[in-house]
Amino acid sequence: MTATADQVRAALATVVEPDLGKDLVAARLVRGVEVSDGTAKVRVALTTPAHPHQAQLRQAVDQAVRGVAGIRDVELSLAADAPEVQPKLGPVRHVIGIGAGKGGVGKSTVAVNLALALSQAGAKVGLLDADIYGPSVPIMLGLRDAKPAVNAARKIVPAERYGLKCISIGFMIDEDTAVAWRGPMVARAVTQFIEDVAWGELDYLIVDLPPGTGDIILSLCQAIPLSGAVVVTTPQDVAFADVLRAVKMFGMLNVEMIGLVENMSYFHCPDNGKDYPIFGPSHTADHAEKHGLQLLGKLPLDMAVSPNADAGRPIVVAEPNSQQAAMYREMAGQVATKQAQLAFAKAEKANAGKGFFTTRPAGAPAPHKP
Repeated sequence: MTATADQVRAALATVVEPDLGKDLVAARLVRGVEVSDGTAKVRVALTTPAHPHQAQLRQAVDQAVRGVAGIRDVELSLAADAPEVQPKLGPVRHVIGIGAGKGGVGKSTVAVNLALALSQAGAKVGLLDADIYGPSVPIMLGLRDAKPAVNAARKIVPAERYGLKCISIGFMIDEDTAVAWRGPMVARAVTQFIEDVAWGELDYLIVDLPPGTGDIILSLCQAIPLSGAVVVTTPQDVAFADVLRAVKMFGMLNVEMIGLVENMSYFHCPDNGKDYPIFGPSHTADHAEKHGLQLLGKLPLDMAVSPNADAGRPIVVAEPNSQQAAMYREMAGQVATKQAQLAFAKAEKANAGKGFFTTRPAGAPAPHKP
């Protein structure tokens, strides 16, 4: 019996995309089907190169297609679409802000390690250090002496470390220099980091935002809308009050919340294996549920984090087999999943169910809109 491409597509309609909860055909993720001499060549688009369930999806597609009578072999290609070119950023798919209601909660540590975890999962990632008054990213990435160049197009070329592209005001000033700038100067700096940096093609641009709800975040969201936001907190109830202010600010700016990260949740004692809630019992999960927020994870205090960060080796790089690194990889998967879901819902609303991402290859002309 000779199998047909239509039969293979029908089989693919039985495979549910694990992140979206829709079958591959309904989600418009089937990019091509060819059948020849009992071999099915199938191209399926991923919602993100950092897809946390690639193996599961690959197995489900292979099993479904091999169930078609006459199919003896399956050649499956899984790849994310090229990002749509954005006028101010270039081909960047998602811009995710990492914020906090107040300082001192480990926001920059979370931003750096989360960006690296996404990169290690296969995504192309950039990190914009928009914490102008406290640019700690160069230290944590071992880029203290980095001086970004300017290319022929007079664009700033980001520094690179561990496969991550990075830009920071820390590259432009001496480490011991105070950034005593008023709001308009800060806004211009942030705008330049967005418009005048040659980011290239990125799946995620992670933005380490300043703590609080000040004008830098407002300027950033006016310059380029954030695709989503992650807010970092600590276990205390008083800290969550600041979280709510940050969440409400993102809501006012029409930025979708991806979720919360609770940092310094407890101390895991290596001597006796016990966990100690240094800051008291956490109620973050209860607060998150009450306000309809997703808790992405609870990170413990770890004595290896700070010295490695000071040495320019974030924990996911310095100790990839540690509990902390595993937690960051788990959170990266959740962020990738939630961002894909948000993008799918946005595309469904904008296109009345006619497709998933409205992306096209970089440089291709925009489709005609009647």
